[in-house]
Amino acid sequence: MKTLTIFTPAYNRAYCLGKCYESLLRQTNQEFIWLIIDDGSTDETGKLVDSWVKEQKIEIQYYYQENQGMHGAHNKAYQLIETDLNMCIDSDDYLADGAVEKIIHFWQKNGNKDVSGIIGLDADQHQRVIGTRMPAQIKRSTLFNLYNKYGVTGDKKLVYRTELTNKYPYPIFQDEKYVGLAFKYYKLDQEYEMLLLDEVLCHVEYLEDGSTHNMINQYRKNPKGFAFYRKELMKLPYAGQLFKFRQAIHFVSSSLMMRNQYFLKESPKKGLTLLAIPFGLLLYVYILFKSRTVKHV
Repeated sequence: MKTLTIFTPAYNRAYCLGKCYESLLRQTNQEFIWLIIDDGSTDETGKLVDSWVKEQKIEIQYYYQENQGMHGAHNKAYQLIETDLNMCIDSDDYLADGAVEKIIHFWQKNGNKDVSGIIGLDADQHQRVIGTRMPAQIKRSTLFNLYNKYGVTGDKKLVYRTELTNKYPYPIFQDEKYVGLAFKYYKLDQEYEMLLLDEVLCHVEYLEDGSTHNMINQYRKNPKGFAFYRKELMKLPYAGQLFKFRQAIHFVSSSLMMRNQYFLKESPKKGLTLLAIPFGLLLYVYILFKSRTVKHV
């Protein structure tokens, strides 16, 4: 069996998916499977992937489902993956040359059951590392501590042990398409640290139709998903009060968005949530204003 599955959620991304495919063809180590979760595309994604499957240059698995959003595509990927390790490469990103070789070699040398996986670097299209590199003084950390204790910034590439990633499935809310992916990662942080690999594994591009550029509208359209996410982050046993207070502000805002009058009763941190109400109200008004502005741009 191969060691690594690289999975790619795709929704109407036939126009940019080829760059990801070409980067996989360039890999010096072919001990991976490319799993594409087609999340309800209405473009030529299926036909394009079928043509690549027929080329038989790399092992490709393709699965189509009705549109559920990024987190729903992740849920399905984790159900299907059978390799020891997995990583997500978004449809508008591509793998760095030699990345598979680096991951497998590093894991064979350092991996064990005491860690949940590997954290590597993302870079932009011009080879510049996104945010900061890994701190030289440590070899392993939770994802949460990497950002909140060691001051690392920017998106990072995560490689997880597959036996762990079916834990904590993302909930699916009717008529909504978004739940923060870090919910699962921070849950796993309660049990494991991750190995730090100061190597670029992925090149990222933030397209205009991507979730990063559409976050304001995501916030407006998916209040149940956002409220769930903020409640879960308030429960984290290792997070400080300031972090939890920020989550409470967002929880109040999302609760107002969904007109949930029982949000204070439902909050895992009622005192913090009570204090956060005026700030959450301001955020709610700001989101309404910004989403209308974005809609008319």
